Amino acid sequence: MEANHGAPFVITTDSTADLPEEFCRENGIGVLFIPYTLDGVSYDQNSVNLPITEFYAKVRAGSMPQTAQITPVQATAAFEAYLKAGKDVLHLSFSSALSGCYASCCLAAEELKERYPERKIIVIDTLCASLGEGLMVYYARQRQKSGMGIDEVAQYVEDTKGHLCHYFTVDDLMHLYRGGRVSRTAAMAGSVLNIKPVLHVDDEGRLIPLYKVQGRKRSLKELVNNMVKLSGNWDNSVVFISHGDCQQDAEYVRQMVMEKFPAAKTFIVNHIGVAVGTHSGPGTVALFFLGDAR
Repeated sequence: MEANHGAPFVITTDSTADLPEEFCRENGIGVLFIPYTLDGVSYDQNSVNLPITEFYAKVRAGSMPQTAQITPVQATAAFEAYLKAGKDVLHLSFSSALSGCYASCCLAAEELKERYPERKIIVIDTLCASLGEGLMVYYARQRQKSGMGIDEVAQYVEDTKGHLCHYFTVDDLMHLYRGGRVSRTAAMAGSVLNIKPVLHVDDEGRLIPLYKVQGRKRSLKELVNNMVKLSGNWDNSVVFISHGDCQQDAEYVRQMVMEKFPAAKTFIVNHIGVAVGTHSGPGTVALFFLGDAR
């Protein structure tokens, strides 16, 4: 049973959170879809979405997807449906350093507050991406289920988001080059020398290359090494891993986490969705956990 702390509220997020549809459905999580275009076809919340494995197959074959951002109109429509039903809204948004989605949702919230003064709508910049954003949603939902009200859950998210660590590695630097994350020279050299970067999302929510290692297996091990360095006394019984259509590599990371952290019992391992995968590309693996610092 969920305790009642004030008005009922719904937790919403963006499709960049990369949470499984089943999890969102079972937990009543509302998801705002980030539109994209691929091979001249536009996909939005009203269209039949491309299966994620097919998306990655097209990218591997040379297709270049383009993402848009959630518009204020789209956010307004999504939030208003809940407000009309008598529910408050807590929206956990994709990092403002990576997209304009947070700004769009803030504009929508300000307009709706005037039209629904009796309702509460809170938009938080999680400074997170992919299943890092998803893990923040997971923890918020657990607090909601324990009986916390919307203000308490919002404060928990604000207090915790700076401890939500994101560590990535990519298999193909050319996707980061196309996204402006690395230079063409670095991308070409990396391909020739089998150099793999390790990246993280910093305190400002930016995707930052940290260092490079040689070889895929070593780069995957580095994800877990960073978890060992940073996890401190945090409860990491729940760990999320996302991947760019490379399930075996994600499973390899999961096994390493289980060896180093026997308390890790709950995992969500899922594809990196289109919005993030457009920029990170196939072969990306990302590990998300709580730590002393990002």
